[in-house]
Amino acid sequence: MDIYDVLLRDFPFLLKGLGVALVLLAALLALGFVIGLTICLIQLYGPRTRFVQWPLKVYERIFRGVPIIIMLFIFYYGLAGIFDISSFAAAILALGFRSGAYQSQIFRSAFQSIPAGQMTAARASGMTLTQAIRWILFPQAIRHAIGPWTNEFSSEIKETSLAYVIGVVELTRQAHYIITSTQGNVLTVFAVVALLYFIVNKAGNSGLYWLEARLAVPGFEKRQ
Repeated sequence: MDIYDVLLRDFPFLLKGLGVALVLLAALLALGFVIGLTICLIQLYGPRTRFVQWPLKVYERIFRGVPIIIMLFIFYYGLAGIFDISSFAAAILALGFRSGAYQSQIFRSAFQSIPAGQMTAARASGMTLTQAIRWILFPQAIRHAIGPWTNEFSSEIKETSLAYVIGVVELTRQAHYIITSTQGNVLTVFAVVALLYFIVNKAGNSGLYWLEARLAVPGFEKRQ
């Protein structure tokens, strides 16, 4: 059978694998968002004691310094001996915790870009620290973080392809199945896979740029 006939026949399987990759991407980014924002807020507005700040720095250094493929093995094969965990859940945890380390840097830069006088004014008007963060700083920080967050989106959509090493049947593994069944045609199959990743990456970044433009405040710097 011609490779193009095979691709036409097996294309739904590639789309299924792409769907798994997108669900994985959404889950890990959501987990990373919660972790990253929490770390950022504790580092900037939490207790300044070394017993609070030092573990957060260690967390960031570890998850930013260890290759993600090693993290995938640790979370899957390491936790499997303690908990009954699926490969998909292990991938979410490994990629999500790593994303959290990077997103904490994004959010910290975003909060620090807001003039300190705004917090002072909010507290002087009677707001609590939580109220000032929620109503004054957070809306601004989110707008500032969208630009750098596009890089995190692009990085993570590509790193979902590494989840196949622990058995997650996402787009890359589906491509391997097709190559194995056709005994070759590596270039053609992975060219299609590359195109799918490119489309998702482009669509995601375009959506974030649109959101950034929609949330932009007149008078402030905008992306050209």
